[in-house]
Amino acid sequence: MGEHHTYIPTAKDLAYTFGGMEPVASLRSGDTLTVFTEDCFGGAITIVDDLPSRVCTFPYLNPVTGPFFIEDAEPGDTLAVHFLSIVPARSTGVSSTFPHFGALTSTFHTATLQPPLEERVWLYDIDTDAGMVRFHARASDYMADLPLAAMHGTIGVAPAGAEARSSITCDSHGGNMDTPELRVGTTLYLGVNVRGALLSLGDGHARQGQGEVCGVAVEVAMTTTIAVEVIKGVSTPWPRIESDTGIMSVGCARPLEDAFRISQHDLVGWTARLTGLDVLDAYQLVSQAGTAPVGNVVDPNYTMLASLPKHLLRGADVYNGAHHRLHNLAGGAR
Repeated sequence: MGEHHTYIPTAKDLAYTFGGMEPVASLRSGDTLTVFTEDCFGGAITIVDDLPSRVCTFPYLNPVTGPFFIEDAEPGDTLAVHFLSIVPARSTGVSSTFPHFGALTSTFHTATLQPPLEERVWLYDIDTDAGMVRFHARASDYMADLPLAAMHGTIGVAPAGAEARSSITCDSHGGNMDTPELRVGTTLYLGVNVRGALLSLGDGHARQGQGEVCGVAVEVAMTTTIAVEVIKGVSTPWPRIESDTGIMSVGCARPLEDAFRISQHDLVGWTARLTGLDVLDAYQLVSQAGTAPVGNVVDPNYTMLASLPKHLLRGADVYNGAHHRLHNLAGGAR
């Protein structure tokens, strides 16, 4: 087991891009890291009258903590990031609707003559001890208790080609993927594009429905512990996720069918390599046994996942057993 590090950023230390930033600290393969991440609004919303258009400044939305330089990570390697603990750092979460943003309104990409949606803020009570998130309707006295399901919407490495990409979008480097599968107990695999990988994360969600339909989850600052491992000489073309029970490939694109195709294409090829199956046999297996969870359908790029139950891999070695090794660190880091 490596060293444990803690990093608590100030507001001026937060980043808004993947790439183009100097590292804030260095980690070694096998290290664990506890970080504070701010919510997507930078903590600016505290009451329902704090409309994002008034209290936030574009493009300073969706801040991430980092980047962290991972020693020995080089282009062509894979960085494994395991979520050991994700705990809301505040007792109130925030969600909202925006004009011209979300899946059920006119947007810049899908222009219509209908009036824009009202900008409205919802506050959620978060009880970490009870594992509960409480929804309060704004137009009635309706309330509902929902399970706390903490996750990170945004995590990634620096893109290739000396690019700097906004933390609001996602692509092959990761970024704002907004899938509930980025939760405690899962391992994210990211292809390394630059020396040191330059890992950043943020955008904590107390919970989020599949698709993030209105465009905003239950946003909250997080205190998160991760473990990292460099897998040398193994490339990863698109983000991949491994849980105790499944493997998942992530595709990010517009339109949604292209994100779907990217994720399915990667999963079929990955399954063929892991099992030794002919590609068309793997295609058939994924077609009949796979699922397609939706990440988001609202951001500049959409996110789709392709998932396959792990037992169908017949004990195949996934990334040299990185998930199992990192998962075993949970007891010491939590």
